[in-house]
Amino acid sequence: MKDGLTFARVVQVDQPALFFLKVAATFEGLYRCEAKTREGTGLSNSIRLSVVIPPSFTSVTSEPSPPVAFEGSRIVLICDVKNGSHLSYMWFFNKEKIKSSTSLLHSTGNRLVMENVTPQHAGYYYCMAWSSVEDKSRFSSSTEVNVEVKIHVSTPRISFSISKEGASYHANVTCWSSRGTPPVNFTLLVDDKEMTSVTATESLAATFPVTIKPDLKNTTQCRVKTEVQELMSEPVTLEVVPVGGDVKVEVEHLYRADSKLATTRLSCKVSRGTFPYVSWLLNDSVLPLTTHVDSCVQPVLPHYALVDHRQTLILNKLGPEESGYYRCKARDSYDDSGAWVESAAILVQVTDKLLNSMPRPTTSTETPPKVFMSTIEVITIIFCCTLLLILAVVVAFGYRMLHREQAHAHFATTNPSLNIIPLSALTSRSGGRQ
Repeated sequence: MKDGLTFARVVQVDQPALFFLKVAATFEGLYRCEAKTREGTGLSNSIRLSVVIPPSFTSVTSEPSPPVAFEGSRIVLICDVKNGSHLSYMWFFNKEKIKSSTSLLHSTGNRLVMENVTPQHAGYYYCMAWSSVEDKSRFSSSTEVNVEVKIHVSTPRISFSISKEGASYHANVTCWSSRGTPPVNFTLLVDDKEMTSVTATESLAATFPVTIKPDLKNTTQCRVKTEVQELMSEPVTLEVVPVGGDVKVEVEHLYRADSKLATTRLSCKVSRGTFPYVSWLLNDSVLPLTTHVDSCVQPVLPHYALVDHRQTLILNKLGPEESGYYRCKARDSYDDSGAWVESAAILVQVTDKLLNSMPRPTTSTETPPKVFMSTIEVITIIFCCTLLLILAVVVAFGYRMLHREQAHAHFATTNPSLNIIPLSALTSRSGGRQ
């Protein structure tokens, strides 16, 4: 018998009473039997009947739904089973079993909880439900669900390039973010006025054409907006000043700690112009340096290097081939037919004195040489100075102690009245006083 459920059968004494049940889920619970005879009634102990239903129609649902959230949010996956009882659950991420829980990912019952999600949580998840009777198990797996983790967009930045068509100047202003998840909306502001907006669906950049006038300053900013963020870039001054004025070459020799020449740096200084294109000449021949105007650092021919948009020439080796008269010339990078302005030629020549020791102070067109010392060398010098100081203190202290001992011996020799008095004399003097 079971609460609310009773089965009865009449049997002979000493014969077991067998009950055959067509088990349903509602039959689960505690059972006991009661035996009645003419002499009385007996009640057995209770046993539990567990009705195990194999799982079927397993699926994964999520909170939020669909499982798409920004980094730092919370995502919960739920393993739903339409039919089944006495179930256990396993979770899989990118087809690999999730073996252990962490503070950011843990399973409870049929739920997989992801706290403070990061891009590493993104991927494909599915669950497996199973139930067992003795040594037999039945399984049911869900289909995969794709978890997407969106990255917060970074503060936008501005870059721009200039082009010239006839007498008109145009700027291509690019607003971009280094990280984030598209789509994002970019808005260009010029002098605090919104010009236009673009929604970037496949990238984190948008380009805006702007007409500008020479020698006129405009302040530009970019605004980026997502579902949960709105950020502004730092203001950038959009200004076009044609190249002109004086051009000169400054030379700087850089030395190692052993006073050997390391490199020679030549800088082309243009007094006027916001977008100069610089070309270098050695003995009136243009150096065959293959480069691009928008690059910051480019590898060129052996022993040469260009930095700062071609405005600085590095000579990694200074030999007879690299010696001669250097000069630079500049024009507007956006006007291939523009006029060049040139510097005066300056002699850069290899000498034994230049290669093996630091030269005298340079002229006004040269920058004084610099000596580079490593951290180990600096530490060594400091340690040696400290050691010398300690030795000086020890020597001074020892000398002072020796001087005091010599002075004491000299004082005792020159003053015999201070010699030690015999014990007999002290005794006689003491007896006399008595």
